[in-house]
Amino acid sequence: MNTYQIDPSHSSASFSVKHMMIAKVHGGFEKLSGKLSYDPANPSKFNIDVQIEASSINTREEKRDAHLKIADFFDVEKYPSITFKSHKLEKSGSGFKVIGDLTIHGVSKQVVLEMESPSEEVKDPWGNIKMAVSGTTKIKRKDFGLTWNAALETGGVLVGDDINISLDVQFVKQV
Repeated sequence: MNTYQIDPSHSSASFSVKHMMIAKVHGGFEKLSGKLSYDPANPSKFNIDVQIEASSINTREEKRDAHLKIADFFDVEKYPSITFKSHKLEKSGSGFKVIGDLTIHGVSKQVVLEMESPSEEVKDPWGNIKMAVSGTTKIKRKDFGLTWNAALETGGVLVGDDINISLDVQFVKQV
């Protein structure tokens, strides 16, 4: 079994959500950490544990980011971390389904992360062994207690309920 640590400078956790029911707003989190246990000869032993610093949210709009950090949304003072902990891996087409618990705003729900097959290990110019995984999932923000919204004069709401999440994570093998 190989153990890897997330390489935060080469990894991202991003999301998109409908704004005013017409366009997607994209954002991400600047600080994430975690580890992966993986044996290419026995992929079912795959285990990933990711922690995201909720206050590191970045949507490229300072006022929106400030609003997302307060109790209306992430309440980062009370819930500083977003986590994903896998507990099952299933083969799915050319990739995998990673089943695990996603915790946001103090609420944990089981989600399925559609994941590409992990990359091969490669050695970087400094001798570190690296590999990467990418995955996506879709959640309902209300399922995680993120219920703030505003009605629009023309009908509909300001913030959509469906959140598309993408993880693109590079790992460094621990020796």
